[in-house]
Amino acid sequence: MAQKSIIEKLAILADAAKYDASCASSGTAKKNSKGGAGIGSTEGMGICHSYAPDGRCISLLKILLTNHCIFDCHYCVNRKSSNVERARFTPREVADLTLSFYRRNYIEGLFLSSGIIKSSDHTMEQMVEVARILREEHDFCGYIHLKTIPEADPGLIHQAGLLADRVSINVELPTDAGLTRLAPDKDARRIEGTMGGMKLAIAQARDERKRFKHAPRFAPGGQSTQMIVGADDASDADIVGKASTLYDRFRLRRVYYSAFSPIPDASAVLPLKRPPLIREHRLYQSDWLMRFYGFAPHEVVQATGADGNLPLDIDPKLAWALKFREQFPVDVNRSSREMLLRVPGLGTRAVGRILASRRHRTLRLDDVARLTVSIARVRPFICAADWRPTMLTDRDDLKSLIVPRQEQLELFA
Repeated sequence: MAQKSIIEKLAILADAAKYDASCASSGTAKKNSKGGAGIGSTEGMGICHSYAPDGRCISLLKILLTNHCIFDCHYCVNRKSSNVERARFTPREVADLTLSFYRRNYIEGLFLSSGIIKSSDHTMEQMVEVARILREEHDFCGYIHLKTIPEADPGLIHQAGLLADRVSINVELPTDAGLTRLAPDKDARRIEGTMGGMKLAIAQARDERKRFKHAPRFAPGGQSTQMIVGADDASDADIVGKASTLYDRFRLRRVYYSAFSPIPDASAVLPLKRPPLIREHRLYQSDWLMRFYGFAPHEVVQATGADGNLPLDIDPKLAWALKFREQFPVDVNRSSREMLLRVPGLGTRAVGRILASRRHRTLRLDDVARLTVSIARVRPFICAADWRPTMLTDRDDLKSLIVPRQEQLELFA
């Protein structure tokens, strides 16, 4: 068998990495002069966007070290029983690729994951070696995100934290039963134990940095995880509950949600089709409500239907507001920030503008309109100096008045 070139390996292993949602695709395209996707393509060669610890949006080379794997997770396109083309980088090849892309100003860092080759320890050693080459041999100061392997030796995972800006450990599925059924080689307790160890190491390093100027950094960007949506029968309520537990127990920076996508030679235990992509979007919105809008997990769950799933035609905040209409209208001139954040259509920036403006004047409806994106969505749930939505929140057809018909149709197009 002919040995694959670096570009052929890159095409295979960048494409294989697209199933990891920890970094989103940039969605852009850069073509070479011949019209094909060249090495600088931000679409075909695994360039994605992520966020640095200081909040900057940065471009990363997102690839797998290899898509060979000794595990047989049913939902994974790279499982050992899958009939896909395989490829494998050496650690130095990944380091050289990263530096080459960096010098061409295509990227600002690296996101590296891998299938499991030989053993978890061997694979983790190879990934750590990539980061070591970049940091120690080339003095690379760019962003590095390493996907760690919970089954690997804790010492290797600790080395990954010392070299990377962010680490992630995937819980894969929202329920232990789903993980046991679809990923028989993985153990939920081992995954959570590794996440707990990472949390303690991050906290200890931050404390040492406060007391000792030259104490080593340890995963300054924190840790994240990913859950697959729709591969098992877990409801949105189950997923929201799991995400909340992970945030509370392990102080995660992000929980990412990835809608299950049917794969070649799929296992018979998997769904025949993927869930609606809008379901993934609604879960991200619910995650935002918990992280930035002051909603408790049980309040987000209250927005779900009888089947435990969030409605697809409206966002979770509007669904909650329609269920608890007695909480409205909210007075924009008197209500607390917490209550203003519960108003459908008001984001954190709009609420900040309202709070700043009302210090100097009594707000009228026109004033609120200038501070928000869509007054039509906000108006039924607020009162101002010259506006009170008398009986409006009691209308059975309120949802149809807020959500334009065209928007409703597009959701199911």
